[in-house]
Amino acid sequence: MSKQPVVDPDLVACCPPIATRRLEANQAEVIAPMFRALGDPVRLRLMSMIASVPEICVCDLTPEFALSGPTISHHLKVLRDAGLVESDRRGTWVWYRVRADAFRQLGALLHIPAPTEASA
Repeated sequence: MSKQPVVDPDLVACCPPIATRRLEANQAEVIAPMFRALGDPVRLRLMSMIASVPEICVCDLTPEFALSGPTISHHLKVLRDAGLVESDRRGTWVWYRVRADAFRQLGALLHIPAPTEASA
């Protein structure tokens, strides 16, 4: 059993907590692969391109990088496997779109309310 520090909330009243609650182990198991996938600069750029439109064809993603098609496909597979994007094949091309539920999970974890939000 790990020891949890006991903190008197009156002693740290000057600094409100950033998180609203602790992350449970099962939540961390789901979210960690998403952060791992986004930890690569190419995948982070791909993700920003996909998230900037309702959906995008791989044919529009590949020319933006000085990488081979198979390398881009690998990065897209990592994003898919992490649950960040979904795709479907239309003819010879694959179209990608963000999985909004995954981004809501990340957003809830990363959201830090502004001082005016926290007091509202």
